[in-house]
Amino acid sequence: MTRGSSLLIDWTAGRLPEARRLADRLRAPGSALLFGLRLWAAVCLALYLSFWLQLENPSWAGASAAIASQPHLGAALRKGWFRLIGTVIGAVAIVVLAALFPQQRVGFLLGLALWSAGCAFMSTLLRNFASYSAALAGYTAAIIASDLLGATGGANGEVFMLAVSRASEICVGIVCSGLVMAMTDFGDAPRRLAKEMAALVTEILAQLVATLQGRGEGPVESRRIGFGLAQRIGALDAVLDEASGESYEVRYRLREFQMASIGLIRALSAWRRVAVHLDLLPSEQIRHQIGQIAVGLSSELTAQSSTAATTAQADPAHLRRSCAAAARALIAMPCSTPSVVLVANEAARSLLALRRALGGLLVLVDPAQPVRERRRTRPPVPDYAPSLLNAVRAFVAIAAVELFWVVTAWPNGAFAVAFAAIALTLFSARPDQAYAITMLFMVGAAVTTVLAAIANFALLPQMTSFAGLCLVIGLVLVPAGALMTQPRVPPVFIALTATFIPLLGPANQMTYNTLSFYNLSLATFVGLGAAALAFRMLPPLPADFRVRRLLRRTLREMRQLASNRLQLTSEAWEERIYNYLQAFPAQAEPAARSDLLSALVVGNAVIRLRPVAGRFDLDPELSVALDAIVRRDTATAIARLADFDAKLAAVARTTPGLRVRERARGSILVLSETLAQHKTYFETSPP
Repeated sequence: MTRGSSLLIDWTAGRLPEARRLADRLRAPGSALLFGLRLWAAVCLALYLSFWLQLENPSWAGASAAIASQPHLGAALRKGWFRLIGTVIGAVAIVVLAALFPQQRVGFLLGLALWSAGCAFMSTLLRNFASYSAALAGYTAAIIASDLLGATGGANGEVFMLAVSRASEICVGIVCSGLVMAMTDFGDAPRRLAKEMAALVTEILAQLVATLQGRGEGPVESRRIGFGLAQRIGALDAVLDEASGESYEVRYRLREFQMASIGLIRALSAWRRVAVHLDLLPSEQIRHQIGQIAVGLSSELTAQSSTAATTAQADPAHLRRSCAAAARALIAMPCSTPSVVLVANEAARSLLALRRALGGLLVLVDPAQPVRERRRTRPPVPDYAPSLLNAVRAFVAIAAVELFWVVTAWPNGAFAVAFAAIALTLFSARPDQAYAITMLFMVGAAVTTVLAAIANFALLPQMTSFAGLCLVIGLVLVPAGALMTQPRVPPVFIALTATFIPLLGPANQMTYNTLSFYNLSLATFVGLGAAALAFRMLPPLPADFRVRRLLRRTLREMRQLASNRLQLTSEAWEERIYNYLQAFPAQAEPAARSDLLSALVVGNAVIRLRPVAGRFDLDPELSVALDAIVRRDTATAIARLADFDAKLAAVARTTPGLRVRERARGSILVLSETLAQHKTYFETSPP
């Protein structure tokens, strides 16, 4: 090798880290720019097809393509699918309304307001893209009504053809957006889902192993870690929805992934029970407990706890077997005291729950795994109050805009009604940010008005071809789409991409009417302003109030479990609590989430103890303790649980069911400690 080539190799090797750093810095801007180009291509394709098909209003096709485009493929496909459903439902609804009130202006407008209110109600009850579909059904009806109604709100007889035309234009835009995204983006939602699930399994397993080996964090830090993990588990639902849009296997096995998420909550709760119990014991007893329990863990699992994320993604089946083996060893371990039973049982439950979570990960790695069908249970709606408030707000605000339109006979008043319906149904699903998002949308609409005016009256008159129209559109949509992916101010640029095409009004035969343009822009501001005023005058329920309602409902249902008026399996109870956890506002305090998980622990303990008490003829002793829980007397409940524990311990060891009694004594200790630790919550008066 020559000296020159050696120097070149050394120089290249020295530059490689810098090149990698430069590539990492350029990756995010490159992805943002690529999305802007995809957005632009989808809008141009939708407009081209609309012109070719000679649709009446091509701008709605372009606007739909812009709205349906999302930075991630799974989100775009799922949003497009639910947008199609919402469009069809909204079109059918407006046809039915026109048929019910053919010559009754007041009845038709009130029916439109009621329909929008119902859609706002449903958009708050549903989650993710299903919520978006419900909102779309509301404002699609308002969009069609904006063309159907005259200056004073009178319906005409062309409603069916108009509904078909608008629905066709919107569907063309949705299909074009999906085609462009599917042809230019291979999607990574299943990979992101697998990575996040593996990371959660890793962290919970590492915390469990560290706690059992005496290397756990202090109580405060451990509680903070548990709070962060609970938040991340709740956020899995959105990633799962995206992954189901990209992968048929994920969509087909959605139930298994939901059970995997519940398994993560169960594993987290069991680890926290171990950590809390060991923190309550004297220091010398802690060392003794940990020395006994740590023996039950295989050296293989202990070694894997530091590399579980890599192992889980590469070979989840192997880690599942390790968790199952360690759980069996812990369950079979000889137990000298109820404390040993508690730690061993809760550690085994955590490992078995992690095994269930790894089952969902195994489906992502190996889709050929057999489907395990489970009986579907529909958990109850966490809280109807926010949905009812959103429905009332939408009805009042839309009816007020309709009244203003009729009184003033404003030609563009129907467009204002449409934008009021858009904001009130779409943003109601995010109650804590609804007003702020609406105001940012108004800022985005103001910027859009300026850009659309420049494009309409300065640039487009100089263009004579479709390519020129696409060039002008690209000057706005490409940078707006790229900026839309940034996390800090996306509502401004989402508003820009959503309203630019309707304000531009592209058509086969372009017209440049300044009065019509500014009337349309004013209608956009009036609609959004009415929605913002409605959010300010009828604000969403405060986050702490919603948290209190959810905690009280959970407490009421837990007391119903204790009084045997509510009969659920452990799995159904866990699914119900997981549903409530997802409904928690992001601003919820860690103590509130801890109270919710404590209700999960108490409910599971009650469900496990009932058959044990019946088997050994100790129903009266357990019933006395559970009645005290129902009466909010935790001190008496703990004392009666101690009596129940003493009766179980007094059963002769030769009586069959020794292991069952030992595990029941561990559950009694869990129940007593949880009641003592969360005494304030469990003594809360019923609402």
